[in-house]
Amino acid sequence: MMPRSLQFTTYIYMSMATFWTYDYACSLHEEWSFLLRSHWTKVKGLYIVTRYLPFIMLAMNLCMSFTPNENPGKCGALDRISSGFGMLLAVCSECFFILRTYALWNKNRILLIAVLSTCFTFLVVSLSIAVDATVAVTYATSAIPGIMGCYWSSTSYWLFIPFLFFCIFELELMILTLIRAIQNWRTNPSHLYVILVNHNISYYACGFLFSVTNVFTSLLLKYSYHTMFYNFQFMILAILATRMHLHLWQTDRHPHGSSTLASIPMSEMPSVNSTV
Repeated sequence: MMPRSLQFTTYIYMSMATFWTYDYACSLHEEWSFLLRSHWTKVKGLYIVTRYLPFIMLAMNLCMSFTPNENPGKCGALDRISSGFGMLLAVCSECFFILRTYALWNKNRILLIAVLSTCFTFLVVSLSIAVDATVAVTYATSAIPGIMGCYWSSTSYWLFIPFLFFCIFELELMILTLIRAIQNWRTNPSHLYVILVNHNISYYACGFLFSVTNVFTSLLLKYSYHTMFYNFQFMILAILATRMHLHLWQTDRHPHGSSTLASIPMSEMPSVNSTV
């Protein structure tokens, strides 16, 4: 079972690398147009981190999958670093949509404080669980010739809790977006507003479904499969967040009718237009 899981994990990582490369190649022109023509803001910095951090993650995962490594300790250290990058990637992806929700609610500071407080609480508890879990995790390498890499031979039962928090947080943001969309649908029919709401709902739905999948994966599947599905969720959400941001920026540059969601200049970060 363990050698089979190593092979399956390698196939998944190769598929992720292929998909990420294909996505980047397809959006290369738009990508560099955005990087060269858009103003330097904190959101742009967030975009760069979210867009290019998967490259480092995938390189590390493929290195662990294809490099012979008879030292479980070294392999475990690389896996922990990759997992840390994955958590950072998830936080960066969520930041885009926290800002978007804040913008949809006309910079409501009470709402922002509530959302950030929830996010911070969930993040601290999740990090505590993850750190405790990494202490309990043990790694093993395959003894079968031709099958490389290492896998979790044991882990903590409580690793499903961070993804349960992720489900709750995505539901919270989805409900806030739906409430605002229902309130403003007739009074703010701009094309940019519609795209923003559609992006938010689509992202939250994907994040929720992936998190539910990882909850059941953590509870039902073998240890060796866990990290593969964790990284898959982080990677897909990062691609969605950056692609949606790029689309929103392009729409703002070529508006269809009124593109103003708030009477605040694009240069101001907390405004709706500053999310692009």
